[in-house]
Amino acid sequence: MFHYFLNPLKDFYTGFNLFEYITFRAAAAAITALLICFFAGPWIIKLLGNRQIGEEIRKNGPASHQKKKGTPTMGGFIILLAVLVPTLLFTDLTNPLIKIMVFSTIWMGFFGFLDDYLKVIKKMELGLIARYKLLGQITLGIIISFWIFNYSEHSSFSTKITIPFLKNMVLDLGYFYPLMVIVIITGASNAVNLTDGLDGLASGLLAISFTVFSAISYISGRIDFSDYLNIIYIPEAGELTIFTAAMAGSCIGYLWYNTNPAEIFMGDTGSLSTGAALGALAILLKKELLLVIIGGVFVFEAISVIVQVIYFKWTKLKTGQGKRFFKMAPIHHHFELSGWPESKVVVRFWIIGLLFALLSLSTFKVR
Repeated sequence: MFHYFLNPLKDFYTGFNLFEYITFRAAAAAITALLICFFAGPWIIKLLGNRQIGEEIRKNGPASHQKKKGTPTMGGFIILLAVLVPTLLFTDLTNPLIKIMVFSTIWMGFFGFLDDYLKVIKKMELGLIARYKLLGQITLGIIISFWIFNYSEHSSFSTKITIPFLKNMVLDLGYFYPLMVIVIITGASNAVNLTDGLDGLASGLLAISFTVFSAISYISGRIDFSDYLNIIYIPEAGELTIFTAAMAGSCIGYLWYNTNPAEIFMGDTGSLSTGAALGALAILLKKELLLVIIGGVFVFEAISVIVQVIYFKWTKLKTGQGKRFFKMAPIHHHFELSGWPESKVVVRFWIIGLLFALLSLSTFKVR
């Protein structure tokens, strides 16, 4: 919005030239997102608390988590508000990449809200049935695929994926590409959802991941930088830097209230929407496989659940009694039950997330 109204005023005052620069607008978006969290956060927490919209703790979860029962949830509203307002204020809203990111975030935020609403307000223990959430994720993947196939700027590489660490290694998936899009959207949103089990864990890792994507967006949108680093140049991708900066700022601002002991929980409203945004960014920036490294902790969290389920079913089939591979899945609960304090698990996972972030950025030169 400011991009439209203030940029033309540069003819009267040169200071308005700042609104031409992506770096300035990205910084402004991040700061705005932080301020929204700081000012709107307490009001939203109080509102949810007064309406008794509190978290229901699983009986089969760690015993130490029972004291968290009743903590306000649906904190994803803080993140969504802090992301969407700066995006509307500082981005070029005619940019199709921005449109798909806003749509993806709101789309899965809606499904996450339905899940939270059914669990917390309607007291339905399972919330939104899994197949309906899966339907929402698959539908989003189909919509993004359709948009990519009909976007002229992506026509030369729309179905191609690059291989990290390998120079000029490109695979063209052709008509199988939509299947990969669906897998990425579904996997990313569910992985973040599974990781959101400890105070500050998911929000801290999301802030790291979106910061990495902010750098990638800026590089991919500049023909000189993308040519130097030998990555795909994506016209108009620079505008995504503003969205990712707002996402990183909102996750950091939300962390102010979500750090241990948490005053509010993200809920599916936040985890499904931010996870879908991560997946959509990887697709639009042609970093589909690199997402596995950027979100390495999210990947391991999801794998730990898969391993736990498969191992339990396999041992039950073989011995008649199912056994657990981990003490509890996702894997952050395994370390909790191994005696690690919750804060130690969170900080160490953040450190691992930072290492994955640095590794992902190194792929642009290690080829």
